[in-house]
Amino acid sequence: MKKDIHPKYYKNVEAVCACGHKFEVGSTKPQMKVEICSACHPYFTKTDKFIDKAGRIDKFNEKVTKFQKINEEKQKKEAEKIRKKTEAELLLRSRKK
Repeated sequence: MKKDIHPKYYKNVEAVCACGHKFEVGSTKPQMKVEICSACHPYFTKTDKFIDKAGRIDKFNEKVTKFQKINEEKQKKEAEKIRKKTEAELLLRSRKK
């Protein structure tokens, strides 16, 4: 490694979580403050909380149903085009006979 280009490494830095939990880590910073840690993260505590801020799930479901309706309308129009085309082809064939 080259000298004087790497930051100083601190082996035992005390990291403090927003929940108050303290633990030691290695870092290039002398102090650390974190928002979430293994003591308060829902994955590790198995206390998963469901938070629906401002109806985000409802908005998503509305978008999905709107997309499905548009898709169904496109399929109906396409089926109608195919039906009309086949009717026209059958009519032309019957006139040729």
